[in-house]
Amino acid sequence: MKLTDNVLRSFRVAKVFRENSDKINCFDFSSNGETIISSSDDDSLVLYDCQEGKPKRTLYSKKYGVDLIRYTHAANTVVYSSNKIDDTIRYLSLHDNKYIRYFPGHNKRVTSLSMSPVDDTFISGSLDKTIRLWDLRSPNCQGLMHLQGKPVCSFDPEGLIFAAGINSEMVKLYDLRSFDKGPFATFKLQYDRTCEWTGLKFSNDGKLILLSTNGGALRVLDAFKGAVLHSFGGYNNNKCVTLEASFTPDSQFVMIGSEDGKIHVWNAESGMKVALLDGKHTGPITCLQFNPKFMTFASACSNMAFWLPTIDD
Repeated sequence: MKLTDNVLRSFRVAKVFRENSDKINCFDFSSNGETIISSSDDDSLVLYDCQEGKPKRTLYSKKYGVDLIRYTHAANTVVYSSNKIDDTIRYLSLHDNKYIRYFPGHNKRVTSLSMSPVDDTFISGSLDKTIRLWDLRSPNCQGLMHLQGKPVCSFDPEGLIFAAGINSEMVKLYDLRSFDKGPFATFKLQYDRTCEWTGLKFSNDGKLILLSTNGGALRVLDAFKGAVLHSFGGYNNNKCVTLEASFTPDSQFVMIGSEDGKIHVWNAESGMKVALLDGKHTGPITCLQFNPKFMTFASACSNMAFWLPTIDD
């Protein structure tokens, strides 16, 4: 089944889970699309089975808190940042609920965490104005970049380069093998005083970069030239919440939730809005991602919702 405007418009909430007592701050699908794991401000990690559509287990990180959860390539393991005590990144085995390794170094809150799509490398960006490069096999930072502002960062789909959005006004591209030589491309964007960048993602085909903000606007850039192709707005975000925006797996559409529980979808190429879906969420939709393998997506406030299409196009 192919994603089209009509199929997107037909999506409805199939199941709602109320496992959390506070905001879900992040979630991540496994690469095979079979499970999803969420982190919440109530210090819990909830693992869901996407095929059976039910929660499998709940773990807690009461002492350190949990945010920015990401699956690694090893089965049943995740890395996540802490939102209590310190800013160490933790590597956890879900199988026996034991920490495999700690990654200390940041001294302010980690705001970006991106796992390489191809190996055990990951990058983290922090309010301490640094990006750190890590390898899951070593607790020591493999690379450190001091920046002129707060970063958001992400790997490209091939794991060869990473992008850093700095101070909400420029995007720098680095080659992973020679990042210490500085960026090979820098794109300066018009600064918007009304909001800050909160996320950066590449499309799966590597051609586009999506910049999300804590305001009411998203930008889609050409990943090679840095030109702003589209600015998307018209969704509710008056309280400056960090709302996650995502591409669909085919790179054709961009979606974001809003403060009022609705989901807005645009065509990434034409820039036209194609769908407005009502998620019946009780709070702002802070997390939103499409399943990488199956025709379903998930959205979350303090509740988690699984969506399915209701037509076969």
